[in-house]
Amino acid sequence: MANISIADIKALREQLGTGMVDTKKALEEAGGDIEKATEILRLKGAKGNAKRADRSTSEGLVAAKENGNGSATMIELACETDFVAKGDKFIALADKVLDAAAAAGATTVEEALAARAGSQTVAELIGDEAAILGEKVELRRVASVSGEHFAIYLHKTSKDLPPQVGVVVGYAGDDAETARSIAQHISFANPTYLTREDVPAAEVENERRIVEEISRNEGKPEAALPKIIEGRLGAFFKQVALLEQEYARDNKLTIAQVLKDSGLTVSGFARFKVGA
Repeated sequence: MANISIADIKALREQLGTGMVDTKKALEEAGGDIEKATEILRLKGAKGNAKRADRSTSEGLVAAKENGNGSATMIELACETDFVAKGDKFIALADKVLDAAAAAGATTVEEALAARAGSQTVAELIGDEAAILGEKVELRRVASVSGEHFAIYLHKTSKDLPPQVGVVVGYAGDDAETARSIAQHISFANPTYLTREDVPAAEVENERRIVEEISRNEGKPEAALPKIIEGRLGAFFKQVALLEQEYARDNKLTIAQVLKDSGLTVSGFARFKVGA
């Protein structure tokens, strides 16, 4: 049997983040060969990945970056527990995934998983790191936002955890401070679309049908129904369309008014919240 030193075990544990017993056994099986022991541990972890495939991933983080080519990328990387989510290895993995997705110009999860991250794909990288971390890890969402400038806002819902809410706003104009406040507003108000015209017609018609039925059930006068329905549709647009919303910092102003007053034009945005 090879002479396995405490230093070897410590070095491999620090490299991979594996347990003491598993690391020692792998080194013994590999006859003290670090590279072979690493392969043994990764293979063992990969088998664990298959067992974890059906587990839920409700924790994780959101990360974003400006790419320098008229776009910005945001990802949501998910895991099973907040213990892993706040660990250095998981955060470092998210940075690698984000860099690879941004470099590839990925706009979907599939494109990001196929992107190169060094000598392997992002999918392979995540699989290897999940094996080491001992949890299911998945790239849940990817967004690419275009614009002349970008406001990126990453919000921590707990001081002990990495960002759980992320917003990227693409915009034209020179008021970076207001652009950032718009990003903060989006993190709170959670709009789905930029303008009311962006809301799919089918979604609008479905909402119209619902508010009409509600209004009729309330016994509203037939002559007043059209105005009531349009009023309630207006409230719906305030919920889902950014430019229609009341500004979080001053509800006397709409976002459209704030943008106009500050000389800003929003070209697009994305908002992610871990697990949502």
